[in-house]
Amino acid sequence: MSDLKKYIDKRKKIDPSFEKGFDEGYEQFKIGATLRQMRESAGLTQEELAVKLKTKKRLFREFKTMPRILRFPPLGGRPK
Repeated sequence: MSDLKKYIDKRKKIDPSFEKGFDEGYEQFKIGATLRQMRESAGLTQEELAVKLKTKKRLFREFKTMPRILRFPPLGGRPK
């Protein structure tokens, strides 16, 4: 186990707010990194993908810069 992993595990045990914030931030990072890999594999720019998805290029920048939790609507439902 790396020193970084040991530090993170220790902080999580003593600081619940760190644990929650870290886990949420890491999940967002993984989503953003996965989307970027998929977009690049398809040979698309952010702008090209935004056009195909009928959204704004800004959405992809926000994955990298804004700490937010993505909420997906349930299948067949509407977002609350």
